[in-house]
Amino acid sequence: MGAQARVRIAPAPASPASVAAAQWPIAALLAVAAAAWVATAVRMAGMDAGPGTDPGSLGFYISSWTVMMAAMMLPSAAPAVLAFGDGISRRGGHLTATAWFAAGYLALWAVSGLVGYGLLEAGRSLAPGAFAWDRAGRWVAASVLVLAAAYELTPAKRACLTRCRGQRARGAGGRNGPGPAVRGGVGYGGWCLGCCWAMMAALFALGAMSLVWMALITVLVGAQKLLPWTRATLIGSAVLLLALAVGLALAASSVPGLAVPGGPSAMHAMMSMH
Repeated sequence: MGAQARVRIAPAPASPASVAAAQWPIAALLAVAAAAWVATAVRMAGMDAGPGTDPGSLGFYISSWTVMMAAMMLPSAAPAVLAFGDGISRRGGHLTATAWFAAGYLALWAVSGLVGYGLLEAGRSLAPGAFAWDRAGRWVAASVLVLAAAYELTPAKRACLTRCRGQRARGAGGRNGPGPAVRGGVGYGGWCLGCCWAMMAALFALGAMSLVWMALITVLVGAQKLLPWTRATLIGSAVLLLALAVGLALAASSVPGLAVPGGPSAMHAMMSMH
């Protein structure tokens, strides 16, 4: 018998209207992230006091933290948001689904910020003054960076990153409404938090009010979540964090972009916080 003919039916090309509908949510997401960077730069100007920067009152901290997370995390979340929007029917609207998904995502990061604030304040209450830079502060900050570097190479990190990257190809299964979108954002945010919490701890160790370190962590997160070289980005992040730990411990004044506690820029920042 002759070979049976196989007929392949090419999918119909997307209409310009559907392409535009899919692009609008990403444009809106990136616009929000850009606005968050501007707001963060304005709000935190001159406030970087280096490792151990006072986060201020709870209200100031949580509002600043949420805006920071919008600036740092939304760009690398764009593929997952796009996948979510593509997976629902057009009845709910791509832009509306994007907004609810992003709201759930940022809500999860806001809760994580509250937990971090509580742990920081608890540590300061239990050991007042012990974390000062001229006492154990330098070594605590360096230790946090070492732990962050080590976490980059753990199975837990790889598992969370794999799930985080995998969400880019998974939509909402045709479900509409704010409930599924918010739950989708929270679920994706959970894997993202599991992937990135150690780098956020590194941000606090280097200076939570620093735009320089915010930008560095944003680049590392984006590289891990978006580039195809997963293993290389993890190893590169670990090496960089470890190098910063060594620099912080042995020659803090030589680390580019670091506001050394007690130095002129750090003193000015501390005055700005009060």
